[in-house]
Parts: sequence; structure tokens; C-alpha cells
Amino acid sequence: MNEALFTLEQRIEELEIQNAFQEETIQSLSDTLARIQQTLDLQQAQLRLLYQRLPDKGGESNEPFNPANEIPPHY
Repeated sequence: MNEALFTLEQRIEELEIQNAFQEETIQSLSDTLARIQQTLDLQQAQLRLLYQRLPDKGGESNEPFNPANEIPPHY
């Protein structure tokens, strides 16, 4: 009986350890996902800003985009 109780206590302790590791892993994954979401939100905002800065040609010009015609920002 004593041996069965000891084994049961060991099993419970092992389950508690596994549970603690799983909780830590879940929290770490949650934190990582939150950081990824923040990065994605920032990138989407930057992309919207870039689209707003593009010259509005209104679809009237058939000229292809030529980077040689663009002035670099340091000029």
C-alpha cells in the first residue's frame, strides 16, 4: 500500500511539473504571437502610408514606372 501511494505521489508530481512547463510554453507562445501582431499592424500602417505617398496618376498615363525618373530622397 505504501509503495502504491508513493507511486501515485510521483505521478501527481510529474503531472504538476508537466503542467507548469506547458503553462510556461503557452505564455511564451502568447507573448510571441502578440509581438508578431504588433509588427504586422505596424507594417500594415507603413504600407498604407507608402500607398498614400504614391503619386496619383488617375490611370491616365500609360507610362511604365521608371525608377531612373525618381529623385532619391537625399537630393
